[in-house]
Amino acid sequence: MTVIVVETKNQVISKLCDQIEKTAKESIERNGRFLIGISGGSLATFLTIGLPKVQTDFSKWRLFFCDERLVPVDNPDSTFGLYKRTLIDTNAVNLKDEQFVTVKQGLSAEAAAQDYAKQLTAYFPDGSVPRFDMLLLGMGPDGHTCSLFPGHALLNETSKWVASITDSPKPPPSRITLTFPVINNARVCVFAISGKEKAEMVKRILVNKEDLPSTRVKPTSGELYWIMDKEAGAYVNTS
Repeated sequence: MTVIVVETKNQVISKLCDQIEKTAKESIERNGRFLIGISGGSLATFLTIGLPKVQTDFSKWRLFFCDERLVPVDNPDSTFGLYKRTLIDTNAVNLKDEQFVTVKQGLSAEAAAQDYAKQLTAYFPDGSVPRFDMLLLGMGPDGHTCSLFPGHALLNETSKWVASITDSPKPPPSRITLTFPVINNARVCVFAISGKEKAEMVKRILVNKEDLPSTRVKPTSGELYWIMDKEAGAYVNTS
């Protein structure tokens, strides 16, 4: 695990996008494509600001969702809808709708999770656990990541690649989420965090090492980065 503490939120965005550019370059050189999982929340804001500065062949990118809320695309809670409004429709970067592997609308949570797992098989056809080039993860105020919440049974899911949840403690209740076997099989996982309101939870995860969902992100044969500003990393000693 590499912990990087910088001065400002803009520097967090810069460091995050440096890592994205590096990983994308390596992935495209190796496999001719870049398979990246993204999250919503503040990360979407970071990417809206930072991705236009990334030097890459965006046509080689395929973007997946670490989790997604089961709402229509035009609903404010839709993560794909957020990226569509801020990145695709604005032409901020050269990404097209069809490069995003989206959740099928109008299905139950369980059926949507099964369908999304089936969509993954087109990119990971050998049947083994998907190995994403990069996952950009969020950390909630309760320490959740993706839609894996503290104390929830999904924390112990070991067989499904994509799981459904209908009792999310954070609305909307119905979602799909990648599971820990997939998350921890990624080549690179990144948390990018800013703000003093995150400092206490960062301390609980990185210093106290409490058993919270974000603490369980430990790539088995990959890299893990925590990038934060000094407000979020107030209790973290990186020396």
